[in-house]
Amino acid sequence: MLVQNAPEAPPHSDKGLATNKIGTLAGAVLSIASIAPAYTTTASMGLIVAAVGLKMPALLIAGFIPMFLAAYAYREFSAETPDCGASFTWSARSLGPYIGWMAGWGSVIAVVIVLANIAAVGAEFLYLFIGRVAHSEYIATLGDNKLINILTTLAFLAAAGWAASRGISSSERAQYVLVGFQLAVLLLFAGVALAKAVTGDAPSGLSFSPDWFNPLTGLTLGAFAIGLIGSVFMYWGWDTALTLGEECKDPQRTPGRAGLLSILTVLGTYLLLAVALMWYAGVGDTGVGLSNPGTASNVFGALAQPVMGGAGELLLFLAVLVSTIASLQATFLPAARAMLAMGTFKALPSRFATVHPTYQVPRFGTAVAAVVAGGFYAVTALLSQHVLLDTIAALGIMICWYYGITAFACVWYFRKQWFASARDFMFKLLFPLLGGTMLLVVFTISVRESLKPEVGSGASIFGIGLVFYLGFGILALGAVLMLIMRWRQPEYFRGQTLPRAISGDPMPAPTEPHLSTL
Repeated sequence: MLVQNAPEAPPHSDKGLATNKIGTLAGAVLSIASIAPAYTTTASMGLIVAAVGLKMPALLIAGFIPMFLAAYAYREFSAETPDCGASFTWSARSLGPYIGWMAGWGSVIAVVIVLANIAAVGAEFLYLFIGRVAHSEYIATLGDNKLINILTTLAFLAAAGWAASRGISSSERAQYVLVGFQLAVLLLFAGVALAKAVTGDAPSGLSFSPDWFNPLTGLTLGAFAIGLIGSVFMYWGWDTALTLGEECKDPQRTPGRAGLLSILTVLGTYLLLAVALMWYAGVGDTGVGLSNPGTASNVFGALAQPVMGGAGELLLFLAVLVSTIASLQATFLPAARAMLAMGTFKALPSRFATVHPTYQVPRFGTAVAAVVAGGFYAVTALLSQHVLLDTIAALGIMICWYYGITAFACVWYFRKQWFASARDFMFKLLFPLLGGTMLLVVFTISVRESLKPEVGSGASIFGIGLVFYLGFGILALGAVLMLIMRWRQPEYFRGQTLPRAISGDPMPAPTEPHLSTL
């Protein structure tokens, strides 16, 4: 009689995460879900147009370049040291614990703010969709009621946080359907809008011009910087695959490939949508023009019906709603995992180092991200009449901050390999150095511009723009929290748990993962 061996227990990463779960396509899909092209387009293209007008395609390319170059820093780090802490872990090992902590703070707080934004857009489109189905203008406008909007946003965050805490495999399976539907509808919208523009059946009256793609003419430095911040924000989220390195089937290659595949896919989608939207609607401030405040704050909400008609409008509203659901679930992943890494190496309280024993996910970090995102949105919505415009501008500052730090960290970490080969020179020195420098320049200009009350929605406190407080101010708050953590848990800051290193040095073993049902 043969005795059947008991099935092997599922493998674990050093931090307690499930391993061998994510392939290249799945990683790319999760990254695209975090980027959320439908949500991002409707929420931020109006901001870019308001700054640069017909130069929107040029700014999308200009924003893509530093992000693409920085992607190589992430790819090189991930190939040698896959780690869910990503920017935090790699920057700390290369540039020291303080810079690493601030990079980690920037990445976590950026995710938290994005979660709030995505949920708010989801709440708005939920009522738009239900209102159109029920033929009720009253229901369609419920999203404009501040109290209802806040409560619905909190409900979205709670539901998405619960879904994200059920395990990485459930997130992956759902995203194939959600992302596929979203991209298909966006391509349909762009095709219909382009067809109407080409045949002259569009309100803009514009003719296509290659100058739309030229960033070197017709732009002031301030306009270029504000437009670039919006553009950089539109690519945020491609690095989600990099935070899943320990859960990938091939940790050395899959995360980098997935990240690059996602950002290239999104670039093509954005350029197609940008040309379609401008050519159809124009950039004027009347009618359906993209500079009209009623259009700029919700591009698809204003253009769905004129472009696609009644049934098409419902389809597009559903696509944006699906985009927010997909993005919420996927965007919880990098926040919770970054906090898991920070807790594991004692940069945050040990409670953040816990994982669920069954689902193998950091449930506590997921819950914290949901609660902080909800509180942040509730407070910001009460301070600003156009919270999305302000937070998107502020997010661009944070994104430049931690992506730029990671790019410079790559250069320094691999310094002994700069001239080992042509490939090493390109990907470990030249590309990350150029990307980091570009992001540093944009960060500096953007912080200066954010001081002006007219940037974003025009809200200000003591004569200083609200965008400055939401961007640079929250980064400064992180420095205060870092000093508190240094006082409470000095081991990390002394380099005892995550010492500085260069390429080739072994990764320190993290503390034994803590299991928790929360």
